[in-house]
Amino acid sequence: MLAADEFTNHHGRPEPSIPRVLTILSFVLEKLIARNNTLADGLSQQLDGQSCGSAEIGKSLNVFHGVRAPSISIPKYLERLYKYTDCSPSCFVVGYVYIDRLLHKHPDSLVLSLNVHRLLVTSVMIASKMLDDVHYNNAFYARVGGVSNAELNRLEVELLFLLDFGVMVSSRVFESYCFHLEKEMMLNGAFQRIERPLLVLSDVAEIRENSQNSLPPQISENTEFLTT
Repeated sequence: MLAADEFTNHHGRPEPSIPRVLTILSFVLEKLIARNNTLADGLSQQLDGQSCGSAEIGKSLNVFHGVRAPSISIPKYLERLYKYTDCSPSCFVVGYVYIDRLLHKHPDSLVLSLNVHRLLVTSVMIASKMLDDVHYNNAFYARVGGVSNAELNRLEVELLFLLDFGVMVSSRVFESYCFHLEKEMMLNGAFQRIERPLLVLSDVAEIRENSQNSLPPQISENTEFLTT
């Protein structure tokens, strides 16, 4: 697995503060995965003569499955994606929308510890392409996310087809998902409000101007830390 210091920042940007949406999304996903892992274990035990376990559940997501769950936690993985890709916090909400849509279109599928990391890096990358004026390419997301460029390209195509290319998210839908995530936290006694996007024309112009001179963080070569 990558060490924290394998990325260096050449242009001296301050370390980004962690947006609240990452904490909220981590909580919701960890709760979902704990439930689904238990369910998958129970179902796999009922499959007579089957040794594939969770691979038999939700075959639509087989391409996202790893051999074993990565050692990096969901909170740390989300933090890593945000820290090094400079994507907007809204990308994580929209990425969650994509995963939820995927599960509604393929109700036999489960988000598990074996597939959640690949689902996250793929959905956040697509969301960044839809939302952010400036974003890194697939090769860079692959290195941050711990997979090969070829694999991430394949995962992107797979996710787009599974969603029937339904990647547009209206402001109403975005707000409803923010409310849903906030409600999940509130039900567990910890109310936190997700940051809402607020950009004016001057902000966008400044981002575009600064991006012309920005360089990606330097990454070491050994970056494929998600097991295949």
